[in-house]
Amino acid sequence: MRFTDAIVTGMLLASPAMAKSDPSTKPVFKGTVSRDGLLPTHIDKTNGRILFTLPAAGANGVAVRFLFTASLRTGLGAAPTFLDRGRIGATQVLAFRRIGKKVAAQFENPRFRATGADTLDPSGSADFATSIVWMGDVVATLPDGSVVVDMSDFLTEDLVGIADSLNQSSDTAGTGDAPQGAGKGFHRDAKLSAAVPESLKAFPQNIEVDAIQTYVSDTPGDEVSNIAPEPKRVSFTVHASFVALPGPGFEPRHFDPRMGGFSTQQVNFAAPLGKDVVGDFANRFRLEKVIPGAAPSPVKKPIVYYIDSRAPQPIQDALVDGVSWWSDAFTAAGFVGAFRVETLPTGVDPLDVRYNIVNWDDRATRGWSYGQEIVDPRTGEIVKGMVVLGSLRTRQDIQIYEGLVGASEINTGSANDPVRVALARMRQLGAHEVGHTLGFAHNFAASTQARASVMDYPPPRIGLVGGKPDLSDAYAAGIGAWDKASVAWLYGAPDDAAADMVAKAAVDVGMRYVHDTDARSPDTAQRWGGLWDDGANPITELTRMMTVRRAAIDRFGLAMLEPGEPVADLRRRFVPIWLLHRYEVIAAAKSIGGADFSYAVAGGGNEAAQPVSASDQRAALEVLLATLTPEALRVPDRLIPLLSSPRNGSDNRQFAIELLSTAHGPLFDPLVAADVGAEITLGSLLSPARLARVSAQHAIDSSALGVQEIVDRLIAATVTARSDSLSQRIAYRTLVSLAATADNRTTTPEVALLIDARLVSIASMLANRGDGWGASLGRKLLIPEARAKLVTEQQRNVPVPPADPIGGDSGYMDF
Repeated sequence: MRFTDAIVTGMLLASPAMAKSDPSTKPVFKGTVSRDGLLPTHIDKTNGRILFTLPAAGANGVAVRFLFTASLRTGLGAAPTFLDRGRIGATQVLAFRRIGKKVAAQFENPRFRATGADTLDPSGSADFATSIVWMGDVVATLPDGSVVVDMSDFLTEDLVGIADSLNQSSDTAGTGDAPQGAGKGFHRDAKLSAAVPESLKAFPQNIEVDAIQTYVSDTPGDEVSNIAPEPKRVSFTVHASFVALPGPGFEPRHFDPRMGGFSTQQVNFAAPLGKDVVGDFANRFRLEKVIPGAAPSPVKKPIVYYIDSRAPQPIQDALVDGVSWWSDAFTAAGFVGAFRVETLPTGVDPLDVRYNIVNWDDRATRGWSYGQEIVDPRTGEIVKGMVVLGSLRTRQDIQIYEGLVGASEINTGSANDPVRVALARMRQLGAHEVGHTLGFAHNFAASTQARASVMDYPPPRIGLVGGKPDLSDAYAAGIGAWDKASVAWLYGAPDDAAADMVAKAAVDVGMRYVHDTDARSPDTAQRWGGLWDDGANPITELTRMMTVRRAAIDRFGLAMLEPGEPVADLRRRFVPIWLLHRYEVIAAAKSIGGADFSYAVAGGGNEAAQPVSASDQRAALEVLLATLTPEALRVPDRLIPLLSSPRNGSDNRQFAIELLSTAHGPLFDPLVAADVGAEITLGSLLSPARLARVSAQHAIDSSALGVQEIVDRLIAATVTARSDSLSQRIAYRTLVSLAATADNRTTTPEVALLIDARLVSIASMLANRGDGWGASLGRKLLIPEARAKLVTEQQRNVPVPPADPIGGDSGYMDF
């Protein structure tokens, strides 16, 4: 709907009293342009004002309530900060409250329900705090009691959390030197911030408007300095959405731990005694059949997603295709024509709350993609889905595929064409992130059950054909069995009782579900909870992946570059091939001290967690030790000269952060590569949390794998009589890692003492062996001060290149 601008003429009055005396012309709006919709609004381009006319306040002082969220129209372009175009802030219930000559913008607190309160009551319990985030003067009081307020200052408030994001990575090295992240000390400068009146758009159910916000700091970090033209002053265009509160008719779905998803918490003090007052509503769109009932039916209002027209072809078509997979799940759940995907039409604002958007974002370095929701905090109803896709992830994927099959396959259309494979990955990524905005969480066990869900993190499935890596089956196509069950539970079931039956059926057929808490960290206990892993059995898959990795390394060379491409690019392309096994290492390690458990409900089956069998834990230990052999960690001699080619040109942060760090400038150090490969395995195997679980399981069952057995097998496999430098480096890294684990404050006392005793034994043997490196290392391990220094230096000198879309273990998350 379009609204015609209208110039309102008349005399500008100096006070509310004068405005009240002349009701016919409302001269307070002199020189403004009216844009009426959800509220009567006027913009004053000359004076930079944005005037809202609020209804007369009720007895409690509240004039009107909306859903409110702020989002970014322009981003920083630095992946670690998540300050991306399309990022949204929290959704709040915003009340405008008249207080004398002031109007307060107050975020209410519907999370805490007053005793007996209706679900849709936005006010919440008076026993809990609200937040007044802004207070402005009443510009005029009109004859009907409505008030005019200038919203321009409110719109420049930091309601996205920009300052926190800019300051989150300050001085990551802990040295007190220049900050290594975005910076420190950033704060909003009111003098360099202003609302943009001409941006305002008013519709019957929403108002959309922008503001410029500038953040200043004398100590910007490298992420900001790499991008901003003036790093000490960083400006953003911030968008605000005021949305009519959704009306009655939406049926909240109670959260079920067996199916997961995203939820809105409610603390209901009207709950019967004996029932928990804390509960959750599963977030979902309002989706209603034209003909209610179990039979398939068209819907009253379909869920429509729009793909950002900035996405280039053929990526745009791939996203339309992949996101459209969800239509199959909704059709299977009985909703005809309920889900569709289109390219964003020209002239449509992607931040307009009426449109669900898949944004295509550019950043200076590769980073996570994520899905977000604007959600009614009273009920869990999703009002808008907003996806951010990072464009460089596709280019990084192509780098990996070129490193596997060679650059000559580019744009050939073959099964191994890196562009074809990247588009297959993009279809899956589009479906994954939109799945989040539909209300679905990660399921990191899906990869162990025949690619059961797009909500897992999929690595490329790399086969071997004729001894060469093959990508013909790199990614699945279409929605999975878990995804269909999730849609049936969240949308298809007409009520909670029916939803319970859907969840029970999923459990009964053996579907696995593992969410972030039990998967994301490398040391979690759930044996099926791996990220970027593949295959039904993580233990056997690691053995297979090591074979694939060796084939890829043996073939690696100039054929991985396109003609004319700088040879220095081989250094970047080699890293993900050298560490091709890193995720399978982590996945296999989760069987050690691990268990098989589910998010069960009483009486639903699978209530008891079962430790991984002793045989499987020992099998996992064996395959992990195989990744620490000299054969596994040796870089072929022929590659070292090729990987030593220097780069020439301007600084390129995207290139620099992807490399193995060496002490020789561009000259490649194969022992650093061995260090990094060993660290992947040792860090997973010797995690204090993992060893604590191993110790606890062994205390219950003496036949189970124990910490002593792990340490003895690890030392026997790595500390050998070989005198070559690679074997010595592996032994050094192993022993220092054991010392670091023993000295770690989070390591349990019994584990620390056991490792320490074994270290004293092996150190004494090395000190008396007579050869130079062993005797020196043995003496250092026996002297507390020298050992502490050794541990500190070891941890500082082995930086592992980023793994996940960026940041390695930095904690960045795909939402």
